[in-house]
Amino acid sequence: SVIHLALIVLLCSVKQLPCSTLEVAASQWQQKSFVCVCVHIHHFGILKDKSPAQPGLPVDARVPFHNLQAVKVFLESNTIPYTITIDDMQMRTRELLDEEKEAMMVSRKFERSSNSFSFSSYHTIEEIYNWMDNLVAENSDLVSKIQIGQSYEKRPLYVLKFSAGGINRPAIWIDTVWTANKIATKYGKDASLTAILDTVDIFFEIVTNSDGFAYTHSTVSASGGRSGGKRCSHFLSICCLFICHHMYFITGPASSSNLCAETYHGPYPHSESEVKSIVNFVLSHGNMKALLSIHSYSQLLLFPYGYKAKPVPDHQELNDLAREAVAYGSMIDTICDYDNGMKYSYTFELRDTGRYGFLLPAGQIIPTAEETWLALMKIMEHIRDNPY
Repeated sequence: SVIHLALIVLLCSVKQLPCSTLEVAASQWQQKSFVCVCVHIHHFGILKDKSPAQPGLPVDARVPFHNLQAVKVFLESNTIPYTITIDDMQMRTRELLDEEKEAMMVSRKFERSSNSFSFSSYHTIEEIYNWMDNLVAENSDLVSKIQIGQSYEKRPLYVLKFSAGGINRPAIWIDTVWTANKIATKYGKDASLTAILDTVDIFFEIVTNSDGFAYTHSTVSASGGRSGGKRCSHFLSICCLFICHHMYFITGPASSSNLCAETYHGPYPHSESEVKSIVNFVLSHGNMKALLSIHSYSQLLLFPYGYKAKPVPDHQELNDLAREAVAYGSMIDTICDYDNGMKYSYTFELRDTGRYGFLLPAGQIIPTAEETWLALMKIMEHIRDNPY
């Protein structure tokens, strides 16, 4: 059977060299492994690697444009079919960012409350902070704001707590904006959601990476203008601009010890203040039952383990619940293979599958959020009905 791989060639170095996007299909495990090895050792100048854990999952990489011909020759000589889907990724990036900035300017003219906040455009971190304050002010009986720490650049790390009352109740951690607003407007009106909040508290970290988020809106970054998932760090000044937060919780075969690798795991677990703040808050709470993390892109629903090839103790239950969530939320079509302290742990990789990658057009924000909401509700209902 054919193993479909997406080799997404993104912007190519901190020098922002132009590049193209390729879609590659390997017919054998050996061919796929050969591609991954070349990516891993930075052959042809490929700098980004997201190797698949199983057939059918995407491989993402970036390659300097001046080496593109060599990559094409390599693929053809190994009889690996490919298609160039984007000739000039940098030009596509500029076009999308120009459109995005225009939409942001229009939305600013109308935003005076949480109800008028536009979810059909992107926002600066200052606008999101203002929306958070408005949401708390307008729903003070349900929502409160907590500062759990500071970023490397001393920006505050805020969490919104949704609670119908009670002390040290079971809780769910989610990092997303649209869902928080949805819960605030639906509590008391939607029976299922109301039953969830009457049973558990929900904590939202709206912006996990405030430094990277601010940088994304201040300049077109080296990885294509949407590198909010990564951030500046004191020990990366030698060769790299950014690091990836989600790799900093734990080390293992899925992460890298290479300082400049996309999956660099840091000098030690929880080395970054943003990650350490989350860990400290969750541990000090003592009754956190689920962690639902929202990322892009690939349209996947992931659950542990991701750092080693070993099933978790509750693998079957997690797998069954993931399949139910997928059935309710149409954006996800692939499920991959708890930390023993937190049973329900999922990562959503949202739209799309590679055409836009991290540069998802603003017009897809609401459709993506709506379909994700259905899956989140299914998982939260299960957690409500299956306490542990």
